[in-house]
Amino acid sequence: MISRNNNFQIVSFSNYSMELKKELRILGWIAAIFAFAFFLPIESARFNTAIAATLDLVKWYAREHVILCLLPAFFIAGVISVFVSQASVLKYFGAQAKKWVAYTVAAVSGTILAVCSCTILPLFSSIHKRGAGLGPAIAFLYSGPAINILAIILTARILGFELGVARVIGAVSFSIIIGSIMDIIYRKEEKIKKEEQMNIQPLPEKRPMWQTSLHFFTLVLILVFANWGSPSEGDTSGTWYYLWHFKWYITGFFSLVLAWSLIKILKIKWQWVLGAVLVTLLSVFLSNMLIDSVKIRPLVPVLVGIIALAVITLLDKNDEENRSWTLATWDFAKQILPLLAIGVVTAGFLLGSTHDGKTIAGIIPNEWISALVGGNSIFSNFFASVVGAFMYFATLTEVPILQGLIASGMGKGPALALLLAGPSLSLPNMLVIRGILGNHKTAVYVSLVIVMATGSGLIYGSIF
Repeated sequence: MISRNNNFQIVSFSNYSMELKKELRILGWIAAIFAFAFFLPIESARFNTAIAATLDLVKWYAREHVILCLLPAFFIAGVISVFVSQASVLKYFGAQAKKWVAYTVAAVSGTILAVCSCTILPLFSSIHKRGAGLGPAIAFLYSGPAINILAIILTARILGFELGVARVIGAVSFSIIIGSIMDIIYRKEEKIKKEEQMNIQPLPEKRPMWQTSLHFFTLVLILVFANWGSPSEGDTSGTWYYLWHFKWYITGFFSLVLAWSLIKILKIKWQWVLGAVLVTLLSVFLSNMLIDSVKIRPLVPVLVGIIALAVITLLDKNDEENRSWTLATWDFAKQILPLLAIGVVTAGFLLGSTHDGKTIAGIIPNEWISALVGGNSIFSNFFASVVGAFMYFATLTEVPILQGLIASGMGKGPALALLLAGPSLSLPNMLVIRGILGNHKTAVYVSLVIVMATGSGLIYGSIF
């Protein structure tokens, strides 16, 4: 009886201890929230400016990137996940693929995609899940935003030809070197992956590769032209300025090619596709009639078209792959969007919001950053790399930001360091990569980018 009572007391004490820890945890959260509310520095101008910057960045991100960038990117990732056979991914990116082929394809992908550090994420996640080797996948992850051909041209034109060339050389070499180093560090895992892939029996292609490629690149071109930025101020002549005014007509043309692809390649009922096209066209006329804002107006038909695409693919009964495409797209959205939201809010509060010629400082003053990146010291290059790595840059926005920093005294070396670290990384980007690769690989990848950007900045700054 004594032994039973002792055991009962031990169990009771253990349960009591667990309950106590649970209640103390709850009390701790309540106390932390109360302390946050009690000491909220609403009288501080810096704090209020940082809050304004956070809300401004969130609003701008929602208007400029979610509908036009991320949603199309999720559908492109869904194409890779469902329609592109695993054998095709393994052929070019797999652990058994020829290294020079895998890294060459990955390193030049950014010239086609023209995406930012967040839009590349669903595409990276998709090829990684399909069995791509870690090295080529990382090269693809870095190169996608870094080797944007429009950004390279803009860099050379506004910041100088030397900086533009240095950015090209740095971006291409970074993607290959960083991918190769990651492959070497995790070679044991890659060896196991290679052995597993040797046992994979590739399934026969469901449709000719040219059809899948046409469907894929049609979506990519819609993404590219829908996000085609306006020419720089003062550039009101030439082919570039002329073509830019037809960006939505070009986007509309490729949308019609997509409609044809849905009917002929994916075998969706033509009546459904025609209905989706008509609804989208109706939204174009209604948005032109009812919405004054030139920037908001195109978002309506794009969103309506995306919803219509999701509906007709989900309802399709002829081919289960069509439904799987949209479900895979939804899976990517569920995985990535919450982490991006947290990252955008955090980046806006800490580093502020800079876009469309407007700058709102975060809790960290911009003057501090400008003062810390002057000259060509190890610290200034390292600091520029770290700030670039954590700050969010939309496609092409890094150039005018750097233009302002250089005017404030930023050295040429730190400018290149920020260019090589910034577009490919951001705090939202890191949070998502962590969910895909884990803490250790993410930390190694980010560290490699920062270290190499610092070194490149030092070399460039000492030469120029």
